[in-house]
Amino acid sequence: MNPAPIPEFMRRAIALATENVRSGAGGPFGAVIVHEGRVIAEGANRVTQENDPTAHAEVRAIRAACRELGVFSLRGCEIYTSCEPCPMCLSAIYWARMDRIWYGNSSADAARVRFDDAFLYREMALPAAERSVPASMLLHDEAWESFQVWLDTPNKILY
Repeated sequence: MNPAPIPEFMRRAIALATENVRSGAGGPFGAVIVHEGRVIAEGANRVTQENDPTAHAEVRAIRAACRELGVFSLRGCEIYTSCEPCPMCLSAIYWARMDRIWYGNSSADAARVRFDDAFLYREMALPAAERSVPASMLLHDEAWESFQVWLDTPNKILY
C-alpha cells in the first residue's frame, strides 16, 4: 500500500524552487526529505552559484539528510521534489535507498523550459564506445586489485 502524499511537503519543495530563481541562487528546483512525518533536510539547485554540476536540489537534500541522521542509507525516508528527478538525481535517490519519490513537474515540463535530460537517457542506453563522451577501459588488471581487496576484507560495510 502506497503512503498518502502530504501536499505541504510538496509545497515546500515548490517554494524552495521558486525562491531559488527569484533570489538568483540557481535553477527552478527544490527538494525536501521527510522522515517519520517531518522534514529533515532541504535542498535547492546551486549548480551555477557553486560552479558544481552535481549541486542539484535532490543531491543537496540527500547530503543534508545523511548528515542530519548520521547515516548513508535513507531507508524510511521520502523525497518531495519540485520536478521529476534527472538521471543523476534518480540514481542518487536509489543509492540512498529512499522509500518513495513525489514530484511536481514532469521531465517533459522541464524540457519545455530548457532543462532537457532526455539525451542523458539515450546516452546511457548506448554501449560505452558509442556515447558522445567516449569511454574506454584502461589498466583493468591493476584496477581489479581494489575490488579484490574489497572482496577479501571481512569487516567491510556493505551499501
